[in-house]
Amino acid sequence: MAGRFGKKFIGDKAFYKMVLAVAVPIMIQNGITNFVGLLDNIMVGQVGTEQMSGVAIVNQLLMVYYLCIFGGLAGAGIFTAQYFGQKDDEGIRHTFRYKFWMALILTTGAVLLLLTSGNNLIQMYLNGNNDGGDLAAALHYGKNYLQVMLLGLPAFMMLQIYVSTLRECGETVVPMKAGIAAVTVNLCLNYLLIYGKLGLPALGVVGAAVATVISRYVEAAVVILWTHGHKEKNSYITGIYRTLKVPGYLVGKFFIKGAPLLVNETLWSSGMAMLTQCYSVRGLSVIAGLNIANTINNMFNVVFIALGDAVAIIIGQLLGAGKMEEARDTDNKIIAFSVTCCIGVAILMVFIAPLFPQLYKTTDEVRAVAVQFILAQAVFMPQAAFMHATYFTLRSGGKTIVTFLFDSVFVWCVSVPVAFCLSRMTALPVIAIFAMVQIADWVKCIIGFVLVKKGVWLQNIVAK
Repeated sequence: MAGRFGKKFIGDKAFYKMVLAVAVPIMIQNGITNFVGLLDNIMVGQVGTEQMSGVAIVNQLLMVYYLCIFGGLAGAGIFTAQYFGQKDDEGIRHTFRYKFWMALILTTGAVLLLLTSGNNLIQMYLNGNNDGGDLAAALHYGKNYLQVMLLGLPAFMMLQIYVSTLRECGETVVPMKAGIAAVTVNLCLNYLLIYGKLGLPALGVVGAAVATVISRYVEAAVVILWTHGHKEKNSYITGIYRTLKVPGYLVGKFFIKGAPLLVNETLWSSGMAMLTQCYSVRGLSVIAGLNIANTINNMFNVVFIALGDAVAIIIGQLLGAGKMEEARDTDNKIIAFSVTCCIGVAILMVFIAPLFPQLYKTTDEVRAVAVQFILAQAVFMPQAAFMHATYFTLRSGGKTIVTFLFDSVFVWCVSVPVAFCLSRMTALPVIAIFAMVQIADWVKCIIGFVLVKKGVWLQNIVAK
């Protein structure tokens, strides 16, 4: 039994070398980005609780846009990975151009929505118990932060178009290097502009936003210039802008596969925003505490997020090459590896939980809430790793309707109602509500396990 288990779920040295070659650069890039985000968050947290809460609310809203872009590009990305497996440059060009139009439409819509309704959206999170916090001040800081952050959305859009294509074609190192350059710029400008060093004005949350926007343009410039400067390696980039037309039959094909992912990411991210709104009913200290916890949690999430990306890239290429049994075997091992890694990460989070909130200039109540959230997130991290890997397994085989039901439909039909009812109809502490929402995800784990085991995702969607 042990031998059979090991053969199914444990790879050899070459296997882990192959997986880590894809995942580690993504981990490093995301890790550095999140580390600077962590320092950014701490710097804003040193200014005050209201500033930190206003920024946290806006970032929660912007996360909906970020994930809409991710979902909008992901459908075409499934085809990119499989086209790359077939060495079809023209196919990759078509997916790139489709991504451009999709990202442009989503970005334009997001800017218009946030310009016209941003204040009302921020206000949704500031109707809970006051608990000593200044809700009007939090709203003021959030509005100022949002106005500047909107300027960075075009850079984010172009960056994601290029980075997603590079990753789907197996190039993960360049996005990592671009990320390092960007976060270096961001960190330096954060220090100068938030606190007003070297004769610059102390801009507080606006300074944090300016630093982020500039760093995004730096990152996009590095990736775009490298991609076009290495055409021998990125042969598909030759003539990429000769036309922006995409054949109608491919638009339909990409949209049919991608629309469920776009709707999924939109509904899922808005569901996450709604969950935060439910928790915020317990007071401003909950927003601040959850922001602190999410900041450190994001640092550790890079492990299972990168391994999920590895599933999408490696399994997608194997399916495109028609290697079905190898894809199944590789997928089992990556899922097991991801969960195992996150058990270790969760243990580390438990030790960090009481220490990290002490870095913030805030109240003891906020710190106590943050510790509780970090501990809860650690407990449920292996579960999150399993769900993430199974999601990308199903997606790599084009099962986008299934992932839509698996992800966003579940959030809105189960997670949000649980949080909404418990936050408004009971006196349960917020951490108990958070735990109940995570426990409800056990249903998703069971469904994901069954679907992956049955192999419903084993298909080549670009076969000619």
